Order: sequence, then C-alpha cells, then structure tokens
Amino acid sequence: MVHGELWTMKEFFVLPNEYIYWSIQIVLYPYMTGLIAGAFVLSSLYHVFGVERLKEIARFALVFSFALLPVALLPLLLHLQQPLRGINVLMTPHFTSAISAFGIVFLTYACIVASELWFVYRAHIITTLNSLELQADRRAGESLLLGIYRVISLGSRDLSEEALTADHKAIKILAGVGIPVACFLHGYAGFIFGSVKANALWMTPLMPVIFIVSAIVSGIALCILCYIVAIELRKGRARRKSGTQAGMLSAEEYRTLESTEVRLTCKYLLLFMVLAITLELLDIIFRGYTAVKSWDIIREIIYGRDFFKIFILQYTIGNAIPFILLLLPRITPRRAVVACLLVLFGVFMMRWNVVIGGQAFSLTFAGFMDYHMPLVPTSLETFKEGLGGALLVGVIPFVLFYYLNKIFPAFLEEKAH
Repeated sequence: MVHGELWTMKEFFVLPNEYIYWSIQIVLYPYMTGLIAGAFVLSSLYHVFGVERLKEIARFALVFSFALLPVALLPLLLHLQQPLRGINVLMTPHFTSAISAFGIVFLTYACIVASELWFVYRAHIITTLNSLELQADRRAGESLLLGIYRVISLGSRDLSEEALTADHKAIKILAGVGIPVACFLHGYAGFIFGSVKANALWMTPLMPVIFIVSAIVSGIALCILCYIVAIELRKGRARRKSGTQAGMLSAEEYRTLESTEVRLTCKYLLLFMVLAITLELLDIIFRGYTAVKSWDIIREIIYGRDFFKIFILQYTIGNAIPFILLLLPRITPRRAVVACLLVLFGVFMMRWNVVIGGQAFSLTFAGFMDYHMPLVPTSLETFKEGLGGALLVGVIPFVLFYYLNKIFPAFLEEKAH
C-alpha cells in the first residue's frame, strides 16, 4: 500500500500517484520547533535586554525550552519510513541540503541552550552538591541526584564573586547568540516550504518570516500557560503548608509574582501577535494582488474549501478573540490562560493550513485531496500518522520538564527566601 493512501480522500481529477504524504507529524514538526524558539526568545528578554520583572518566567522558559529540544526531531522520526536512517542527517552534514543544514543548526542551538542552562544553574548545582555530600543519611532519590550533580558540575566548585560575575557574562553572550540561532532554527522550516517551486501555496518569500514570528507567539503563549499552571499548583501547596516551610513563598507572594510577570509577558505576546497577524494578512493580500497562474486554485482553497479552517478557526478563534482578550485592560491570569490556549490553537491551525492545505489540490489544478487523520490506530503506520502519534509528541515535553525540574528547578528564587 502506498504511504498516504490510508488517510487521503480524492475528488475530481487527481493524478494516481498524488496523496497527502505529509500528515499530522509534519504539522507538528514546525509547531514543536516553533515552541522551542519562542520559549528561548522569552527567556532572552531578561538575560539580554535586562527586563528584571521577567526574571522568574525567563528561567522557567529556559528550562521548558530545554525540555522541548528532544521532541523537535521526534515527529520526523515517526514520519520516516526508515527512522534508523535519520541519524545520517547529523552524521553527514552539508549545506547543499536544507534538511541537512537543519542538523547543524539544531546541534548548535542544543549546545547553546545546554551551556546557558549550565551557567544559570551552576551556583545551584554546586550549593546542592555540597549540601548533599554533607548528609549522612541520604534517600535513594537524593543519592541519585548527588550522582547527577557530580557529573553535570564538570568539576566546578568555585562560588567566588568573580566566578559568578563570569557566569552572568557567559549567560548574556549565549542568550544573545542564541536568539538568531533560534530564529534560524525555525525559519529554516518556513524556508523549506517557501522554496518548493512546485507548490503554489507554499512558494512565497514571506514564509520563513511568518514561521519565525508565529513561532515566537506560540512559544511565549505556551510558557505563560504552563507558568500560570505551575504557580497555581505552588499557591495551593503554600496554602496547605501555611507558609511555614523554610524557603517557600507564601500564597500571597506567589499571587503577586504571577500577576506581575504574566501581565508584562502578555504585553510582549500582544506585540508579536500584531506582527504575525500583519504578515499573514499581507501574504494573502499579496497573492490576490499578483494573481499568478495558480491563483484560481489557491483562491478556491483559501476562500472556498478551507474557508472555515482559515478564517474561522485560525483567524477568528486563534487570532482575533485572543487578541481582544489580551488587549482589554487589567488582564487576569484566568483570562491569560484562555487567550494563550486560543493562541496555541491558532498557530497550530496555521501550521495545519500550510502543510495540509498546501497538499489539498492536485498538480492538475483540477482535483482536490482531503486528509482524514486516523483516530483509532489499526496499524503502526496509522498510529504514527494519526491521533496516537500526535498525543505522544504532545505529552513527552511535559514529562521531560517534570524530571528536568527536579535537577534544574524552574522556581529557583524561592530557595533564597
């Protein structure tokens, strides 16, 4: 059976070898890499631009960005018919292939994020390591954590003022270098689509820029959403403990921290949303104005068959409604949660409409294809390219973040109190 035949529905005149080859995993691929880039940009607002009020959420975003890193390659591996050959992209890099260049950029970005994370938490690693070594009776978890800290400390034990100052300088340099690398990491996905000359919907020079800006939007929205959830969990724990546990913020302090940082971060989210919406609308207007040979079939897709997905789901529910929610004065965490959920949905629909919508019309310009995502897996193929594979990709980052938070606590500031 041909790859794509199980979930492709054809109408009118479609070539026999035409199917929806790029399915949900290729939708998730640019979506997940966009979340990585956006989370890193949010963390850099504090480290590079010195926005002090974003200090806590910046640390949270950096840890979350690191948790998202391993998942960036997972959609591609699930989509490949021979996943064991995927390592060839990293083992034989060259710049004559866009996907091979991605391997180089991805490894560079991973090294930058890992290095910045190490410098941010170096003092915490050394302090905790010294404390655990002095404990006579250690639990199994503490012994495991001690072994991990001994490895990742890289033999560093210097906590002098000069060493800490050097750490801050290194963090600022890495964050500054990481911003363009993070943008290029996701911009290349738009470059791949925009450089496909055979596809009329994808071929536009604005595609990489649209992908970059929407990536920042989705990454910031996800960090705000997860940060609010994490703060609410800690507020509940603080109420149960009655603020008596050493080193723990009170529920009121958590509430103040949440309100201050969420309100400011939402302003940056609103700014990038303006850029993203403007670029996407500009792209549609430009296509209609130039009206190239393929415009008739593209117009049928945009204003006809995919009208509901594009103008209702993506622009209205995913852009207009959250934009209004964020624009209203005195934003609350509850309203921010709703807005961020809608923003994440809108960016996902943008990726869906680009990837799936770009394959919806035949090269004959006289036929159409529809993608029906397999909900109940009947084989390994339908699991990977269906709802099961999508849920797997979506859940793994949160599992990784849970365990990473044990090593690199996202709310490190509470230790100082």
